[in-house]
Amino acid sequence: MLEDVSCRAPEEACGLVGGQGNRAVVVLTLTNALHSPVRFQLAPQEHLDAFLWLENKGLDLLAVYHSHPHGPAAPSPTDLAEYAYPDAAALIWARQAEEWGCRGFLIREGQAQEIRLFLDELV
Repeated sequence: MLEDVSCRAPEEACGLVGGQGNRAVVVLTLTNALHSPVRFQLAPQEHLDAFLWLENKGLDLLAVYHSHPHGPAAPSPTDLAEYAYPDAAALIWARQAEEWGCRGFLIREGQAQEIRLFLDELV
């Protein structure tokens, strides 16, 4: 994800995280159909293909990620209004100075609750 958000700036990057239980095993980078620095929309065909791929692999959607290249490091009003996956975390990458950071949120009914993220070594 870090490579994706870094490479796509100043546009918002976006994608899906799949796994089992609470353990992520795959990151699927998708195209931001809006090509915008302040909004994202998962490219429809890629979005569908990614969901089918996850299903075929027996994986669950754990998170939807996107970046805020110019901040904030929290869900925007648009994110809160449009988030469509209440059982999946929203991961938001934001750049603070020259460093990227990621925060996780559960977004339900237009409200965000921050969650803790734990990173393991990549295998």
